[in-house]
Amino acid sequence: MSTEIAPGVIEIDTLLGGWERVTAGYLLTGPAPVLIETGSQSSVPALLEALAALGVGADDLAGVAVTHIHLDHAGGVGDVARAFPSASVYVHGKGARHLVDPSRLVDSAARVYGPLLDSLYGRLDPTPAERIHVLEDGEEIRVGPDRVLVTVDSPGHAKHHLALHDSASGVLFAGDAVGVRLPDAGVLRPSTPPPDFDLEQAIHSLGRFAERRPAGLALAHYGLVPDPISLLDEARETLTRWAEVAEKAWKEGADIADALDDAFAGDMGGVDPAQREKLETLNGVHSNAAGFRRWLETRAGSGGEAQGPGLA
Repeated sequence: MSTEIAPGVIEIDTLLGGWERVTAGYLLTGPAPVLIETGSQSSVPALLEALAALGVGADDLAGVAVTHIHLDHAGGVGDVARAFPSASVYVHGKGARHLVDPSRLVDSAARVYGPLLDSLYGRLDPTPAERIHVLEDGEEIRVGPDRVLVTVDSPGHAKHHLALHDSASGVLFAGDAVGVRLPDAGVLRPSTPPPDFDLEQAIHSLGRFAERRPAGLALAHYGLVPDPISLLDEARETLTRWAEVAEKAWKEGADIADALDDAFAGDMGGVDPAQREKLETLNGVHSNAAGFRRWLETRAGSGGEAQGPGLA
């Protein structure tokens, strides 16, 4: 399913696990069309079908950009690169080597996801190194004479995370840096997975987005949010509250996941059980708790007790 969400910006539902409105890719149209996010490898058939229905032939796509290399965003890169041999693959410098040789990334994902890796996400095929273009902060990808995508380095969710700001529509493609907000659940939840979640960087990245005054935020999970500054404020406040609960539990030697679940279970009270299952599978409390724990332990080990958000 494809929807034009702004002039020349087409949202493609990549149907992770057959679920609607969970994972999105975005096609920027113009003389040199660019696809942002491939979704998982399991989503490739749906993605290719959608692109074909939009009239994008094998030689038409000029670029494929991923906000980061997690498998629900970049798992299809190798397959899509084969299907569109003229397309450059754009990625953060800290993620590029994993697209060339995905073995370590896939092995790590297999340990985390277990059977879900193959049944839900799929794996990641290698991309030839000569196809990959490493993006620097502030670099431009030209889509047409009046349209460029500007790179915004945005670590926090992952060290290899970047956003892309469309000069023509004003839409900023935020990946996972703002969090997960599934339309059918209606709850914004932070996404703080291990191994390299960093609270201070995540909050700084939200500030960088706000400074750009985007006309809209396009989330990978999921869709266009037309009131971007309000959502960025909400994202910062929500992330801060989650971090405070996680740090308190950690200091007390309590289970961080249990503490987060107890503190924020009410946010999910009115959510349909089927939508709750999608959200928990995609962005579960235990994954977020593990990311907070890793961040707290890393900070404590690098010089002093970890500090919570907004604390001196």
